Amino acid sequence: MKLVTYARRGSPSDKGRLGALVGDRVVDLTEAARLSGHAAIPATLKGLIEAGPSAFEAARKLLAFVANRSVDSDVVLDLGEVRLLPPVVDPGKFFCVGKNNKAHREELVRNRLLNEAPAEPTGFIKLNSVMVGSDATVCRPRGINTLDYEPELVFVIGRHTHRVRSEDALSHVVGIMVTNDLSARQIQRQEVASGTRFWTAKNMPGFGPVGPFMLSLDEVDDPHDLWITCRVNGELRLRAHTGDVIFRIGDVLEHFSRWMPFEPGDMIAMGAPAGVAVGQPNADDLYLKPGDTCEVAFEGMLPLTTHIVEATEM
Repeated sequence: MKLVTYARRGSPSDKGRLGALVGDRVVDLTEAARLSGHAAIPATLKGLIEAGPSAFEAARKLLAFVANRSVDSDVVLDLGEVRLLPPVVDPGKFFCVGKNNKAHREELVRNRLLNEAPAEPTGFIKLNSVMVGSDATVCRPRGINTLDYEPELVFVIGRHTHRVRSEDALSHVVGIMVTNDLSARQIQRQEVASGTRFWTAKNMPGFGPVGPFMLSLDEVDDPHDLWITCRVNGELRLRAHTGDVIFRIGDVLEHFSRWMPFEPGDMIAMGAPAGVAVGQPNADDLYLKPGDTCEVAFEGMLPLTTHIVEATEM
């Protein structure tokens, strides 16, 4: 299933409803449960995850129920009628693995954005307050002219996870999505020089696009055998394989869960690939600018779209 949190366009105060993306339509799972007469389903994706496999099976049955009936517009909506919010709007943690691709590490070292070669997974936190969904408008902050894209796979925790072994890690994962870890490189360089860890460079307003859906893991043969693409204004900027990492999902989860428990709905981004703007000889031409549209996607699937504007435009 491709699970979403959506709001109707024109309803800015709408906090989001749980749905499933089916083709170019969104099925409202709460309304589908009401129509079917089945037991109520959790109202949020985090709640669905917390409820466990039986809740996912109930959601699948609701989709099958709707597929065979003519239903009203409260149950099935055209994609153009909705805004796709972050699928999990309130994760307890949005954790990001850093420096997890050898070639990307080399890009960072060349550009004074990294001083060390870690021997184990490292990470930082993306604040919930900077998360945005698909088709969001993100301001390029005043004074920032090195706004870079970082397309990454995100995996979502499905159950309490503490001191898990690498070989058991995927049984703790409920789904995957993509994020665009927007980064202000000039600020990142300053933070590296001062010995801090990217907090400001990666946590400016809107710097956490995520989504546009959570793909349930039962529909993924191997999360390390997917392609992620990044396009700017329709131009393919990079195409990266999710297996091209130093530390795989099992390594990451075993390492960090030794001391830090993870809970249902927590999200972990696996790190950027090589090929981002800062690593290119014409980086100044490639950095995101007002008027740009950046799309990150699992290849062949609906993209996570971000529109860049100047700060004065909002």
